[in-house]
Formats: sequence, C-alpha cells, structure tokens
Amino acid sequence: MDAFDLEHHGDLEVGEGLVDLAVNVRAGTPPPWLVETITASLTDLAAYPRPGVAVNAVARRHGVSPDRVLLTAGAAEAFVLIARAFRPRHPVVVHPQFTEPEAALRSAGHLVDRVILRPEDGFVLDPSAVPRDADLVVIGNPTNPTSVLHPADSLRELARPDRILVVDEAFMDAVPGEPESLAGASIPGLVVVRSLTKTWGLAGLRVGYVLAAPSLIEQLSAVQPQWPVSTPALAAAIACSNERAVTEAAQAALDISRQRVHLLDKLSAAPGLSTYGVASAPFVLVHVRGAAEVRESLRAQGFAVRRGDTFPGLGPDWLRIAVRPEDVTDGFVKVLADLLR
Repeated sequence: MDAFDLEHHGDLEVGEGLVDLAVNVRAGTPPPWLVETITASLTDLAAYPRPGVAVNAVARRHGVSPDRVLLTAGAAEAFVLIARAFRPRHPVVVHPQFTEPEAALRSAGHLVDRVILRPEDGFVLDPSAVPRDADLVVIGNPTNPTSVLHPADSLRELARPDRILVVDEAFMDAVPGEPESLAGASIPGLVVVRSLTKTWGLAGLRVGYVLAAPSLIEQLSAVQPQWPVSTPALAAAIACSNERAVTEAAQAALDISRQRVHLLDKLSAAPGLSTYGVASAPFVLVHVRGAAEVRESLRAQGFAVRRGDTFPGLGPDWLRIAVRPEDVTDGFVKVLADLLR
C-alpha cells in the first residue's frame, strides 16, 4: 500500500509562469465581493473567533439544525477529526479518490482496507464491493480524480446502523443542482464533508464543514482544537452560505459544466488519449501512454497538469486536467495534441 504518495497534491505541480490545470480551484476566484467581506473581518482580529453566526448560516444553507454542523479548517481537518474521533475495526476507503482521508486514518494508526473501482467499469461504485463488516467507509462524490458522480441511492445502500459512512462532497457545489448530494439527509452514521475552497478560491483561508447527526458532531468536536476556524474564515462561511452566493455558485456550476463539455470535445481529437466514465466535476481524468513524459513536456510548454499515479488504483499512464474557460482549454489542447502526434 505504501507505493502511493498519499501526501502528493496538485499544488505541488504548479509553478511560476505555468498555466494551472493541476489545481481544482475555480478560475477567477475569489470574487471581489468575497474579498471585501473577508477584508472587513480583519478589524475584529483582537477577539477570539465566534462561530455561532457562521454555523447558523451553513445550517440554513442546507436546511438542517445548527447542532448538525461543525465548521473545520478546510475539509482536510475534517478527515483528521474523523480519524481521531472514531475507532473503527475495519475502515475502508473507496479508490481512486482524494488521498487525504486514507492518509489521516493511517496517521492515526488505523489499518485501512481499499476498494478499487475500475476504469473498464467507468469507475462506477458497486455497493456490494464494499465488505459488509466495514464499520467506516469513505467515498468521494463527485470523486476526485475520476470526476464520477455516484447516484445517491448507491451511497444509501452503503449505510448500516453500525457503520460510519463518510461522503466527501468537496466538489458537489460544482454539479448543477447537486442532484446526488446527501447533505442534510437523515441516514444513520452519515458524515458529509463539504469545502468552500473549490468554488470560491479559498484554499489559503482553510474553511470547510461537516454535516452529521448531533451525536456524531459531538464526537468530532471533542477532538477538535479550540478556535480552529479563524475570524476571516468564519466571515467567508457566512458570505458563501447566503442566497446571493448560492445563486452565484449555481451559475458557476453551469459554466463549469459547459466548459467541461468543451474540454472533453477538444480532448476527443487528441491522438492516443482516452477517458473513462461520465465526468461531472471541475476536472477530467485521462489515460495516455507515457503520461510522465507528457506531463514534463507540457510543463516545458507552459502548462501544469496533475499526475495520476499517486492515486491508489491508477498507474503511471493517468493525468488529471482541470476544467478552465474555453480559450485556456483551446490553447492547452493544441499543445497537448501536438505533443501526442
């Protein structure tokens, strides 16, 4: 299992002068109104952060009671809390997916089992593939890096009275209408992790949250440090949960969907390149022979893409490409197609 670098993330691929197609943060963010809101909060830095208003805002956003919300320093902290709060006998992570949940579980001393989804199946989840005795299951939806959106009904099949089911929905707000989201659902053992990083361009601020039953929130909160979310991050959580922001995010999801269709259309003409499954997120996963060499050649031409071989279940011939505006895509795919020829 240790052959994969679980600590490798897309930000390590970018560099000065490179067009960033490696990090899945929406282009052109954060918007000016959000920057202004965060900046205005800086006048209150002498006081300790007070999360109540932000918790209530997130709760209203998802139609749940405030005791079902826990704010975190990004989704990454949520995975650390999950690894610390729960003592599963048989934790299972469904791969390929974001590696931080498994890294957090292993760091906390858990022996992690893997269920590997296959490209020939379109990376689609078969709930029966998850061992029945698994008492903690982690899956992304839509999944990073495959971009596959699993049906909510398939995820519901994973729920058990004696199982914690962790669904990473960091990219769900980039899916128009969020049709397969389980945020706010009353399912035994369900823990939904959300992030404000991707849609709003707040990777440097570290803000996310967990939605779960009050008893699970209490367990997670018990292992969380005091004041984990800063005052500027709380201001962002409030601002990104109001009606205006939800409407703007919904429009951004439609824009991303259109841009992804354009990217896939352009990639279909690139020789020797294949995709698997139905992409639904702000990135696509592609298979190409000699991906490492292709990636280095792209860097030499000014483009950064994400290597795929650090994701369990993928090998050396995979790359993840972020969805970008059409003009950026056109320039990138022209260079890529020329390299592949």
